[in-house]
Amino acid sequence: MRVRKLSIAGVLLLLVASVANAEKFPNGTRATVRVGQSLSSGSSRSGQMWEGSLARDITVHGRVVAHTGDRVRGKVTYVKSSGRLSTPGEISIRLTSINGASVSSNRISRKGESHTKSNATKIGGGAAGGAVIGALVGGGKGAAIGSVAGAGAGTAGAAATGKREATIPAETVFTFTLTGSR
Repeated sequence: MRVRKLSIAGVLLLLVASVANAEKFPNGTRATVRVGQSLSSGSSRSGQMWEGSLARDITVHGRVVAHTGDRVRGKVTYVKSSGRLSTPGEISIRLTSINGASVSSNRISRKGESHTKSNATKIGGGAAGGAVIGALVGGGKGAAIGSVAGAGAGTAGAAATGKREATIPAETVFTFTLTGSR
């Protein structure tokens, strides 16, 4: 009989602790976080953990439940590295804990710059330069050949320098919306 009472008391304590943690960061609570290290779609991996700190106190029902500077942790949830001529890199992160308390949050994503303008400049510039040189050397036929050769060189240049990774620099501040505590 005594063992049963102790078991029931233990279960009740776990339940009370669980409810108290859930109320600490209710759904919709906003957490403004400073990321502690650089993250990039070129070097980060899905599942990689990151650390940071709160950039602002978290207040729930008029009571401060977490303070500026408190430690936070998060996880990289999606990474897609940039292609050379198209598809810029992408990276997404979530918040997983505040001061050691497990939380869930919305996802924040970043996408690298588009390749379009840079590629068009390199390829178009190469074609125009090739056409001018070809026209000077070989007239109209030389201009056509130079244009094709220049466009090829421009494409090679775009491919060599064209990666557009998504980056999240260290010290970047984001505001996450918490979707619950675990």
